[in-house]
Amino acid sequence: MRSITATWLGHDLNFFHSESSRTWYALAGIPVETTAGRYDLRISEALAGTKSAQLVTTVRIGRAVYPKITVRVAKKYTEPNPEELREINADKEVKQKVFAIATAEKLWTGTFVAPVSSPVSDVFGTARVFNNEVQGRHLGLDFAAPAGTPVHAINRGTVILARPLYFEGGFVVIDHGQGLMSLYLHLSDFKVKEGDQVDTGQLIALSGGSGRATGPHLHLAIRWQGVYVNPAILLKLIIHPRNNALSLANTKLVSSKFS
Repeated sequence: MRSITATWLGHDLNFFHSESSRTWYALAGIPVETTAGRYDLRISEALAGTKSAQLVTTVRIGRAVYPKITVRVAKKYTEPNPEELREINADKEVKQKVFAIATAEKLWTGTFVAPVSSPVSDVFGTARVFNNEVQGRHLGLDFAAPAGTPVHAINRGTVILARPLYFEGGFVVIDHGQGLMSLYLHLSDFKVKEGDQVDTGQLIALSGGSGRATGPHLHLAIRWQGVYVNPAILLKLIIHPRNNALSLANTKLVSSKFS
């Protein structure tokens, strides 16, 4: 029996076959704060009754430059009172439990689709200054979707969260397996419930402007093994069954291929 494993930036990679192919693939993410440089990707192949083979390849990570924007939001999102702080802390516990879910099985399949057809209004990595105070980076992709726009699952998976939270507003999280999750924020209505199995492109919610938002839009975020990666890159990823080629045009999300 053949098995392939790898390590990348301290993460264990999960390999899988592409459709109608003998080629093995794995998704791997790069944290936005990673320093530019060269990093080793270590791949091991083992066959029953034989010695394992080792492959070490170097991946160059370039320096990325992100924009900075100033955002005005309600004061309760930058200076919450004691009651609001209790709600925020309760939400943190909810998210910790949800993000701790680890489904070993790969649930997603094929290509990933955009959740809405609206244009992108803000990119991944933007430095956000809320009410004149830096509040970290924008770890997702914003779509200029008017309130009530149908929101669709970017791929197959299980709904592990579907409820309103303080900062996120209407919030849906889909587990795609092997540490990959998609997050949909600021929703106005839910069309799925926790525990539902969804298919690629299935209606899951309606967009809105709930939570810490300056107006109606959809915020899409992607988590891979606890790391936020650029959704725009995942949406570009294409596995071609005919020639076993995997296309990925960005350094913030990489892939490994082993034939």
